[in-house]
Amino acid sequence: MNIAIVDYQMGNLRSVQKALEHVGFEATVTSDTEEVRKADKVILPGVGGFGDAIRELKSRSLDAPIVESIGAGKPFLGICLGLQMLFEVGLEGGEHTGLGVLPGRVERFPSMDPLKVPHMGWNQLSIDKPDCPLLNGIPESAYFYFVHSYFVKPTESDVQWLGCEYGIPFCAAIWRDNMFATQFHPEKSQESGLQILKNFGEL
Repeated sequence: MNIAIVDYQMGNLRSVQKALEHVGFEATVTSDTEEVRKADKVILPGVGGFGDAIRELKSRSLDAPIVESIGAGKPFLGICLGLQMLFEVGLEGGEHTGLGVLPGRVERFPSMDPLKVPHMGWNQLSIDKPDCPLLNGIPESAYFYFVHSYFVKPTESDVQWLGCEYGIPFCAAIWRDNMFATQFHPEKSQESGLQILKNFGEL
């Protein structure tokens, strides 16, 4: 089985690769479009700004093979920016067109004194879809690690798999068919995060 971690020069790709290795799965960090197309599973991580990330993806022609892989029914996991870029529009640093796989927007948290933006640190999740296969072995009380100033607002509410609250409720993860994506970082979320990556590897 070949897992491709998409390399567009943004995000801690090696930490995702190491976390997968820790739970027993080899993954290749690659910016080669054909490697992404041929992979059995695709992971799109990311840290940074929405506009920069989309530009980097498109400049490397990596946008099309990502969308094709999702359309072909291959298991896909987006992490942080890899979730946000699935949507139509991101509003970070201006208005930018995303991959458009899902209808919706990526918006900034409002000012919520005394809460600070970005939302950074550990937070607990609410479970909207308990039948999601990535939840196997995850306790309801689990906490996950977040670092973000922007959050997704899906047009279709039924795509939300996990919710969270930081001053306001927001979508923490989406799931549709073969497509999974989280706003939190599983690779930084200790045992529960590693379990999510293990569950993805076992799909």
